[in-house]
Amino acid sequence: MSGRLPTIFILITVMIDSMGIGLILPVMPSLLLEVGGGSLANAALWGGVLTTSFAVMQFLCGPTIGNLSDRFGRRPILLLSLFVMALDYVVMAVASSIWLLLIARIIGGITAATHSTALAYMADTSTRENRASGFGLVSAAFGLGFVLGPIIGGILGDMGTRAPFYAAAILAGANFVFGLLILPETVTDTIRRPFSWARANPFGAIKHIRALPGLGALLVVLLLFQMATNVYPVIWAYYTQAQFGWTPAMIGLSLAVFGICMAVVQGGLIRIAIARLGDFYTVVLGFGFSIVAFPVLTFLQSGTLALMLTPVSALAAMAGPALQAIMSKRTPENAQGELQGIMTSVSALAMILAPLLMTFVFAAATKPGGEIYLPGAPFLAALALTLVALVIFWAKKPAKAPISAE
Repeated sequence: MSGRLPTIFILITVMIDSMGIGLILPVMPSLLLEVGGGSLANAALWGGVLTTSFAVMQFLCGPTIGNLSDRFGRRPILLLSLFVMALDYVVMAVASSIWLLLIARIIGGITAATHSTALAYMADTSTRENRASGFGLVSAAFGLGFVLGPIIGGILGDMGTRAPFYAAAILAGANFVFGLLILPETVTDTIRRPFSWARANPFGAIKHIRALPGLGALLVVLLLFQMATNVYPVIWAYYTQAQFGWTPAMIGLSLAVFGICMAVVQGGLIRIAIARLGDFYTVVLGFGFSIVAFPVLTFLQSGTLALMLTPVSALAAMAGPALQAIMSKRTPENAQGELQGIMTSVSALAMILAPLLMTFVFAAATKPGGEIYLPGAPFLAALALTLVALVIFWAKKPAKAPISAE
């Protein structure tokens, strides 16, 4: 059991972290209407601004955090990020203006290193052969947190728009104390690397990583696919409210169902897919499920059918860990933190671009008096991004992409 304790702790850490995120998603439209007024379309635009500001700071600071974790260890980075996260939720709970919410998101984005550092921690403690499965477990824990978070957030949201933020602050604070007592360090002197400002910025770090075979194109694929899948956290609450008239509690329930399906896919089914297909074709299969789900969601009129489609949408989640594993296997062991930092920057860049694109498309397709009314229009944009990502990924197919895992 002692040998598994670090992995168990990381999974619990990521699960509790994602619970905090899931708690606030169902109430964000109502909170933005409360502090900013205006229409739901206007609230969606402000939601995009808040998400983008958070992502901009992640993009700028992700490689810095990754390089710091390669130098000073995963433990201090995880603990600091959790501490600031707790304070960030408190500020959002008491905020009475859009601008205070914006400041809180900027500060939170600077230290939002929990997920990427957890992945680096998992890379430290796993072999190259089981790395995709390890990344899948982290993603499954993240999805499992979404099972609990939206349900609780939806219930608390019906009691008041501020309650979920206080709950998220408590969870993050408890997680910080837990980590302070439990978390061991995995960065040893054999893989510790000096900190370098030349590599600790997104542009310098990407330049170094691109020198490794094929990683440049894979980073582009990751960017496009994450922009596409970010349509769910960016638009889902607004889309379901506009298309189906769902309440915060119903939005929370739907996100919980999605979380359950993702946990099953990334905690179990991905191992079967990788064993049968290998990393490359698992990515292709995941892309395929998105290509099926996005056009259906665009024109769907039934909320019940949207829930029934959730397992198909969640199956696309197997692409992420398999793609991460491909990149991780091409990166030296003493640069795993840097790689995860760069992937954090890529993810952040996706969250910079996706909210701007998706909320603009949603607002244009739902504005009062507009020529069309199509709340699902952002899913068409997501479909186009996924198709481009698949073309680029397929063009970089290895000479012999194995049908079964090595």
